[in-house]
Amino acid sequence: MKELNEQLNILIKTFKELRNPESGCPWDREQTFKSIASCSIEEAYEVADAIEREDFDSLKSELGDLLFQVIFHAEMASEKEIFDLEDVIFELNDKLTRRHPHVFEDGSVSSAQDSLKIWEDIKAQERKEKKQDSL
Repeated sequence: MKELNEQLNILIKTFKELRNPESGCPWDREQTFKSIASCSIEEAYEVADAIEREDFDSLKSELGDLLFQVIFHAEMASEKEIFDLEDVIFELNDKLTRRHPHVFEDGSVSSAQDSLKIWEDIKAQERKEKKQDSL
């Protein structure tokens, strides 16, 4: 895990250099959430394509590109003091544990379908509480 933390810190430093107002890349510096939203979608499709082709070398690379999009958005949010990567990770971990009560709380399921139903039921309840529709 130590190596993973080191690599993640190196990646974040690399990204900060790309966005550095004085010495960073002009393209990276001028991007916004909206301007790279389509890049996030494109990278997700490229991940799916690599999986479909069972091209695991490409999958490794495409997952990196998708992770870059996550870092990109989180760092732009951090620059605006909205949230940061740590917040994203916390939110994800909270969601995973909340939507798997059969693993992290008392309970059990007998099939993947039962597990998916629990996930979808909890997700629907959360959307209802937020008055939010799904795409």
